[in-house]
Amino acid sequence: MQPLDENFPIQRQLDVDAAPVVLINLFTLDPADEPRFLEVWSHDAEFMKRQPGFISTQLHRALGESTSYLNYAVWESNEAFRAAFNHPDFRAQVAAYPASAVARPHLFQKIAVAGICTA
Repeated sequence: MQPLDENFPIQRQLDVDAAPVVLINLFTLDPADEPRFLEVWSHDAEFMKRQPGFISTQLHRALGESTSYLNYAVWESNEAFRAAFNHPDFRAQVAAYPASAVARPHLFQKIAVAGICTA
């Protein structure tokens, strides 16, 4: 796991009280590890779906020959995400990812931009 923003890594983000939150997780991996990555990610997603405060998730694959993946997950609150992220069952599953898989998780909160976005 590597930070998406080195100035504010996921461990520090977990301490911020916010609701709702969106997790963006960018994965990079070797092409040979794609089947294993998808298998492990599916297990993680199934676990997260059962956790209190989980709303939704979606995995996207980069176009072409790139083996980059982007996952976003919506949570009712950072408190709910923190509980799931720190759950011993989830932490144990992280070790099952292929060695080439690098995750870069980051939490976001929706903002309003006048005339464009709603809060």
